[in-house]
Amino acid sequence: MIAVIDGHKDRFGVEPICRVLPIAPSTYHDASRRPASARAIRDGELKAEIARVHAEHFGVYGARKVWRHCTAKASPWPAAPWSG
Repeated sequence: MIAVIDGHKDRFGVEPICRVLPIAPSTYHDASRRPASARAIRDGELKAEIARVHAEHFGVYGARKVWRHCTAKASPWPAAPWSG
């Protein structure tokens, strides 16, 4: 919801959007000021690695092959199959 509000707040404002969505403006402001968690940062790094592996193999690797590649010892980013 935070991303939706961020995407439209310049056009409509935060408070009108929050009136339509089931979220309090204070909740939005708290969430937007909070630093990213360690999990979110790691997920971002994993997403970049997954995209790189997928592109490196001409976009034909599926989720299983990308996961196997990312969990190989040569990869700097071991990942669980549900990451990203």
